[in-house]
Amino acid sequence: MAIVRSVETAQPPVPQTRATPRRSAVTRGFLFLAAVVVAIAFVAPFVYAIVSSFKTAAESNAAPPVLVPSAISSENYRTLANFGIGIFGYVKNSVIVTGLTIVGTLVLSVLGGYGFARYQFPGKNVFFVTILATMMIPFQTIVVPLFVILSKVGLTNSLVGLSLVYITFQLPFSVFIMRNSFAAIPPAIEEAALVDGCGTLKTIVLVMAPIAIPGMVTVVLFAFLAAWNEFLAALILLTRGENFTLPIMLLSASSGPYGTVDWGLLQAAIAVAMVPAMVLFLALQRYYLEGLASGAVKL
Repeated sequence: MAIVRSVETAQPPVPQTRATPRRSAVTRGFLFLAAVVVAIAFVAPFVYAIVSSFKTAAESNAAPPVLVPSAISSENYRTLANFGIGIFGYVKNSVIVTGLTIVGTLVLSVLGGYGFARYQFPGKNVFFVTILATMMIPFQTIVVPLFVILSKVGLTNSLVGLSLVYITFQLPFSVFIMRNSFAAIPPAIEEAALVDGCGTLKTIVLVMAPIAIPGMVTVVLFAFLAAWNEFLAALILLTRGENFTLPIMLLSASSGPYGTVDWGLLQAAIAVAMVPAMVLFLALQRYYLEGLASGAVKL
């Protein structure tokens, strides 16, 4: 019997193209330069607002504008301290509204998200989709019914009533985030806590919530930014000056006599309003990104 041996012809190796060190350095340098340009474009308005807040009143309203102040002046901040009820009064109102919004949104979204993630009940999916569908309703379309309802219960011109409005509009997205955050936690962890004698509420607070911190931080940041910066609802539902929040104060500061604008006062107010939001976001951005990623896994 003849044994036929097949001889495979050796194929020449495919040359692998590798970027030269010089080309890689050029690419990295180009990307770094592009990142620097984009960063400057984003940071420049914030830096300009803060620098402008330390100009004198004459330099703030000069034409053409003075980019760099000749001397650091606190004149705009002194004027702001005595504007209306005082900057600290407006900050206090914003802190109260924002705090109530954060607490209410966080508590309700954690309980609601846990219920949708762990319990089975008739119409669960329909109810959940209905909650998400409310995010498509613009605030402007229901502002009149909201005003009428709050008037009937005596919550117009109230910081509590304004907080309830903000909580209502924050809940759909927050429940969605917390539902997916809890759904990503293995049920075995919860079952072990229940076996050890923890009740449902104790399990949520002591076991599930610490694991779902990224989702909770995301809810807190969204609630904070929505309540801290919101303008239209506060403008409509608040009519007494002692209840005005920072966004309403910014409108008042920009409306001077005879249509003039005190740009120095306005820039100082903008700096006071934006610094807390920037500090909070930069401090919690790692958890914020993790929370968004966990909340975007599935519906």
